[in-house]
Amino acid sequence: MPTIGFIYPDHAAEDDYPLAERLLGPDVRLPVEHIYGTDLHAVPELLDLGSEKRLAEGAALLAKHQPDAVVWACTSGSFVYRWGGAEDQAAKLAIDAGVPATSTSFAFVRAAEALGLRRVAVAASYPDDVAKLFVEFLGAGGVDVVAMSSEDIDTAAEVGQLPPEAVVELALRHDSREAEALLIPDTAMRTLGVVNTIEERLGKPVLTANQVTIWAGLRLAGDTRTSAELGALFRRGDA
Repeated sequence: MPTIGFIYPDHAAEDDYPLAERLLGPDVRLPVEHIYGTDLHAVPELLDLGSEKRLAEGAALLAKHQPDAVVWACTSGSFVYRWGGAEDQAAKLAIDAGVPATSTSFAFVRAAEALGLRRVAVAASYPDDVAKLFVEFLGAGGVDVVAMSSEDIDTAAEVGQLPPEAVVELALRHDSREAEALLIPDTAMRTLGVVNTIEERLGKPVLTANQVTIWAGLRLAGDTRTSAELGALFRRGDA
């Protein structure tokens, strides 16, 4: 039974993880532990949130679950370090956790690679300056962003309060015909319950933060299970 541990900042949409656990079957465990800081979508605060000290605290909290892999479940708290800094962040987390580790930002790039995606649109909840750092990160990973929108929502708590219909509308409003897929980068947004709906409406793959985070954690542990309920990414057994 694979156990994937997730370090989640504060509280917003962490109920996506037990939902995924139910959908993926009884032989997988997806424990979540929380670290705390400001939930403001601003660069200085995000750098503090993703600091080595805070992530080491998260790794220590996850130790009791004996995870096979650990993921820093925060997109903005990883891409804000840029590519090289995010690599260092994940490497230090792996040392502290004693198991393979990654972050949501890298999960997006790996998921795009798995689906053969090169041209994407980004529907970001963040302020514009933060959203542009995600675009830069994707570019460093070989993913071309052909359209980017930013909702300018200041805090993760506000994002977590968006009802399902608002999440669907946000996605539909910010797609681009030129994009092969739509990326929704905030782990504070509940997306697992609506990802199939969005894909059906758009007619293309949709990658969301909590979805790719869980997928990447499973792959780190060597688990390639599929699900019909978690978007195109999870329908690929060979990904």
